[in-house]
Amino acid sequence: MPRDADEEQWRLRWRSVPRERPRDITQPGPGQESVWDYPRPPRVEADRRTLRVELGGVVIAASRRTLRVLETAGPPVFYLPPADVRVELLERSDETSLCEWKGTAVYWTIRAGGHVAPNAAWSYPDPEPEFALIRDHLAFFAGRVDACSVGGARVVPQPGDYYGGWITPEITGPFKGTPGSERW
Repeated sequence: MPRDADEEQWRLRWRSVPRERPRDITQPGPGQESVWDYPRPPRVEADRRTLRVELGGVVIAASRRTLRVLETAGPPVFYLPPADVRVELLERSDETSLCEWKGTAVYWTIRAGGHVAPNAAWSYPDPEPEFALIRDHLAFFAGRVDACSVGGARVVPQPGDYYGGWITPEITGPFKGTPGSERW
């Protein structure tokens, strides 16, 4: 599907913004990885650890068939296949956003256990060809649900309200999303 010319210009401009590296990059220890070793453009890779997402005492998603997207400066974003998500608890919202690499994301509100989490999940119904693997998979903002875990380790949400990376003990930063990280 051809992309809108304005969207394409925006994406090309955003890709060409000069990126800075902070001075205080934490060196990873044994069994850790630094987000500063992740690539740009991002890479998609399979992850077979058990991931869980919970809201209102309800397990919204549980999977061992996830994909993680790795991009410089950001903790991994995990995408779960729809078959491993309680999609009947999700309702499409009107929100969208544009990623210079993946394309246009759509957002989902979660209703479970008497709780409502607006725009707590997102997906790419028509990603750019390089990201076709994540088509229709769902990602979750850890800070907008009650709990997320990777391999039993509780997730800390990525700083800020825009990015949806999951910080786990094996990931070192600093992480994009903190004040002053706009050019990372």
